[in-house]
Amino acid sequence: MTDRNVSTTIDFSTLSCPAPLRDYPNIILAHGGGGRLSNELIEHLFLPALGSDSQDALRDSAVFDVEGGRLAFSTDSYVVQPLFFPGGSIGDLAVNGTVNDIAMSGARPLHLSAGFILEEGFPIVKLKRIAEDMGRAARRAGISIITGDTKVVERGHGDGCYINTAGVGVVPPAINIAPDLARPGDVVILSGTIGDHGMAVMSVREGLEFEATIQSDSAPLADMVAKMLAACPGIRVLRDPTRGGLAASLNEIAASSHCGIVIDEASLPINSEVQSACEILGLDPLLVANEGKLVCIAPQQDAEQVLQAMHADPVGARAIPIGRIVDEHAGVVVAKTAIGAKRVVSVPIGEQLPRIC
Repeated sequence: MTDRNVSTTIDFSTLSCPAPLRDYPNIILAHGGGGRLSNELIEHLFLPALGSDSQDALRDSAVFDVEGGRLAFSTDSYVVQPLFFPGGSIGDLAVNGTVNDIAMSGARPLHLSAGFILEEGFPIVKLKRIAEDMGRAARRAGISIITGDTKVVERGHGDGCYINTAGVGVVPPAINIAPDLARPGDVVILSGTIGDHGMAVMSVREGLEFEATIQSDSAPLADMVAKMLAACPGIRVLRDPTRGGLAASLNEIAASSHCGIVIDEASLPINSEVQSACEILGLDPLLVANEGKLVCIAPQQDAEQVLQAMHADPVGARAIPIGRIVDEHAGVVVAKTAIGAKRVVSVPIGEQLPRIC
């Protein structure tokens, strides 16, 4: 029986839940989680204090003109715990993460710096393993680590090893990629399974055991991006869904482009072990960090060529279209569920899983 006084349409723009009180006098973990609190800290504290009004300051890498071309520059810090996890370590993560941030602007990564903050008493054998992992990752990505720094803090004033990497790359001519360029009708493509990295770290941290070990997806994406751009120079957006997961990346794109996004939840590729781990821990896979996946927004007429280019690279073998950019519910991401219902995919306030990158 239908009540004629009840509307059958939904205004998704009114469905964002009110956030908890965010007027914090002190930093909390959520300020570093890549969600709303991180964005507020950047927009309302760092940008005014540092005198920057560049929109690139809100992205993973900044693109700027130099004599003869354009460069992309990015920096990131890594505090993952544990330092070693199935499929990787803080060493290769520090290389792949910054390489991927540069690649998401369409740039070809060239060089990285590496800064180490070590705690007094940290075993040299572990540091050697981390450094060797970084070297292998750099060679795999086709880049070089050309400068760095080391600092040591007193015992009890650190947590073993933190790493900062910064990198630079060259943006090819005529390539213009940014989250505000998405347009209605564009196709949303995901390069593979989600949640692998976050659940690999958490499975070790929480002592979870499954029939198969969950492996981190940490990997460089620059080679695949180059193939994608060769197939379709008009790709509009690239984003690696790290902190905040796929949900945070899609919401950033929706907000920047003033468009809506609709995804098919049933089509999302999720490994069964990751799904099980998320259910045990009460986590949403859409909010779990990835370190070797990307989201691509491409014009509809070019989507098939982009998919073929992704499938030609090992890290994109499971690439799949998961949704579209729409002109309804601007700034809001909506997921169609397996039972045909719809739900709003909101931006996380902070981070479900602290210190996974």
